[in-house]
Amino acid sequence: MLISRSGHQGPSIDFSLVPDAPGSYQFLSATGRVLYVGKARSLRSRLRSYFPPDKHSPKTLQLINEAHSLDWVQVSTNAEAVLVEYSLIKHNRPKYNVALRDDKSYPYLAISKKDDWPRPVVTRSSHRRDTQYFGPYTNVGAVRETLDVLIKAFPLRTCSDTKLDRHNKLGKPCLLYHIDRCSGPCIGAITQDEYAKLVKKVTEFLQGKDTDLIWELESQMLQASENLNFEKAARLRDALASAREVVARQHVTTKTKVDFDVLGLWRNEIEAQIEVLHVRRGSIVGTWGFLLEANPQTPSGDLMATALGVLFEQSVSTAPEQIILGELPSEIEMYEELFSSRTNRSVSITVPKLEYKRKLLELATINAKANLDRNFLRFTRNHNSRTIALNHLREELGMLRAPLRIECYDMSHIQGRDYVGSMVVMEDGILKKAHYRHFRVKTISGNDDYGAMREVLTRRVSRLSEPANGQDGSFGNMPDLLVVDGGKGQLKVAQEVIEESGLSGKFYLCSLAKRNEEVYIPGRSAPVILDRSSGALHLLQNVRDEAHRFAITYHRKLRDTRMVSGVLDNLPGLGEKRRRRLLDEYGSIRELQELSREVLLAISWLPDSVGQAVFDRLHPDSSKSG
Repeated sequence: MLISRSGHQGPSIDFSLVPDAPGSYQFLSATGRVLYVGKARSLRSRLRSYFPPDKHSPKTLQLINEAHSLDWVQVSTNAEAVLVEYSLIKHNRPKYNVALRDDKSYPYLAISKKDDWPRPVVTRSSHRRDTQYFGPYTNVGAVRETLDVLIKAFPLRTCSDTKLDRHNKLGKPCLLYHIDRCSGPCIGAITQDEYAKLVKKVTEFLQGKDTDLIWELESQMLQASENLNFEKAARLRDALASAREVVARQHVTTKTKVDFDVLGLWRNEIEAQIEVLHVRRGSIVGTWGFLLEANPQTPSGDLMATALGVLFEQSVSTAPEQIILGELPSEIEMYEELFSSRTNRSVSITVPKLEYKRKLLELATINAKANLDRNFLRFTRNHNSRTIALNHLREELGMLRAPLRIECYDMSHIQGRDYVGSMVVMEDGILKKAHYRHFRVKTISGNDDYGAMREVLTRRVSRLSEPANGQDGSFGNMPDLLVVDGGKGQLKVAQEVIEESGLSGKFYLCSLAKRNEEVYIPGRSAPVILDRSSGALHLLQNVRDEAHRFAITYHRKLRDTRMVSGVLDNLPGLGEKRRRRLLDEYGSIRELQELSREVLLAISWLPDSVGQAVFDRLHPDSSKSG
């Protein structure tokens, strides 16, 4: 049964409460967990279309029956509705939405537009409005090679702002200037207008205007040869050869001047592969792909809708004039408005009508199929072995279902100081690092592993009884199996916590004693001894060892932070951020002590005076003798 936002209960919604405006809506479970996220040009019309539910597919009918409440976000434009929908799907991962399986970050080549002397960098970081991005690319090596070619031809600076300022104050350039890999803005060897022309040429090349780069390199090489500067001519010759090699990899497709992207789709019973071809000035200048979850009942239009959301987020450079799909999703105008909002011209999303565009779509589809077949074969091989191990573990521990989600807990401390706990998660036999969590133990003094375990588990299971809406992706999920590192004592503590929380019977519980790898489960006095070569034991060892590593890492971090606060306290110019960065980059006080004075002074983001002060504090005898 659905409950409207105002709290009125009934088999249907009071639609007078729903705005006739664009927005995103969410079906929620009884605990507040997001089940499905949708978008609409009119929230009222779209939600009204769900009732009566008997006219819908079995999947939609199941969603409506499972949903307990409804929420929505009203926005101003259709484009905003698409963005809100995509953001909510990515954050909540609703079970009834198409989910992105391949959420890795892709490399980009970026040029900052805010700097007086812009520099090109390879990055995977989040996108900034004051930076122009080119990509994404699937091969970071190819991106770095392209950047290297560009710097040979158009020597933009690649150093950090700190290093630029340092050499500006020194009045001396770095080595890159002397080998013609930098135009020397730090010493005024190039004007800002001349530098801006170099930036423009690099940008044009990355936008597909590679013939201009080739012509420029040839002209520079001939001019250097005529001036008898044969060393420079040889370097330009090598740069020209590299540029031609990069350009030769791009497949010439047509003489059209229209920029467009082509999205190919291939699917099987459980997932779908999207392959994207970026076509600029008649050449394929970039390709990349990603996986989506898909069952046989998922319409291809829904998959393409999700793919357009991913494409908008990943393709951060100027939107192309056209996007070519094999099948259009519903409400295509909303997506056209979304992409058009990025540029001053309209962007059309269409199925191909011209022959050369149909062939490009076929090429993208062929590549999608090849990549999906490769991924599926690799996943199947690994998945089969994991499935066997999980089922073996289910049998050995007397579980009614395979433990698809396993959580493992471990404690770490030194003589009762800096007590911490770790929570490590394994899903479908794979460690889920995004769901790991640290706990800093607050109520224990002295050496008390049982008390620390009780506090950590109490804090964790208390989150299971809270509404899921608003929780993070780790605490909002119920484990199938909870594992604690230790023996009967740790198991007893875990049992007591679960019983006190009222969650008995919701999931299974065991402990793993490291000495003989004995598995203890509630209700059995004798441990379960798993075969040393079994995949079930390997799964438990893997998650236990990872929990141990994660706890120790956090404990060391706290300990080193405390040490840094003491040893490096009250140093002029060394604030909390710089102390933290020193520790993050060099590990510990001991490792910092092993650094020479020259290494500390060479740290680009640390002023020389502060570096000298750090060295003197870490080597008091040296400062006295000096």
